[in-house]
Amino acid sequence: MTTISQTAGRSLGPSSSSGFFSTLATAVYALFERLERRSAVKTLNELDDRALRDIGITRSQIEDAVYGQFKAELTRYL
Repeated sequence: MTTISQTAGRSLGPSSSSGFFSTLATAVYALFERLERRSAVKTLNELDDRALRDIGITRSQIEDAVYGQFKAELTRYL
């Protein structure tokens, strides 16, 4: 008589809990990224106009510079 193990049909791939932890890690990373960018915007807003001009942006361009939408414009000067 031949017996078949119950584990023979199971996949050796990651369990469903690893998918949960991967999603959780992605969410935590996104949260920290957002907090870091908000902090950068706040710090740049505290600078005076002369300091902002020294780094090549105006007050109206702060958020674009922090969120990467201003990158092409900045690389032109480098």
